[in-house]
Amino acid sequence: MSAAAGKNAKGLISHGQVAENRRARFDYEILDTLEAGIMLTGTEVKSLRTGKAQITESYASPEGGELWLINAHIPEYLQANRYNHEERRRRKLLVSKNELERLSMEVERSGNTIVPLKLYFNDQGRAKLLIGLAKGKKSYDKRETERNRDWNRDKARIMKEGGRG
Repeated sequence: MSAAAGKNAKGLISHGQVAENRRARFDYEILDTLEAGIMLTGTEVKSLRTGKAQITESYASPEGGELWLINAHIPEYLQANRYNHEERRRRKLLVSKNELERLSMEVERSGNTIVPLKLYFNDQGRAKLLIGLAKGKKSYDKRETERNRDWNRDKARIMKEGGRG
């Protein structure tokens, strides 16, 4: 669902996508995905509704029996006063104990990483983060991904033209 479909008359997002990490699918091989809740302050939620967050350089880390989102950028809410939030603070992610245990085992044992893929508001208006358990790609894997993407694009163009090459 696009962000434009979830906007109200004031241009604020009520449900739908806020930010997407497109770079993660290029840099990492996504092994598994999971929807996590995210603990936010009021000014962070209001700022997210304007749709200006960035999760490209962020990652999730299991520390002290909790899962934390690190280095995500949510800009300050302009109408807030002195009670505004820090833009790059650590934010707690809400997952079940079983999921947290499984994720931390995969990170410790296999050397995988947890990357955020998409930040969005669900149908109830709650902020959710789609996280992925990922394994880093080598440079030749990235070239192969790009080659496949280009071929699929060319193939679609040829099929659209009716096979006349």
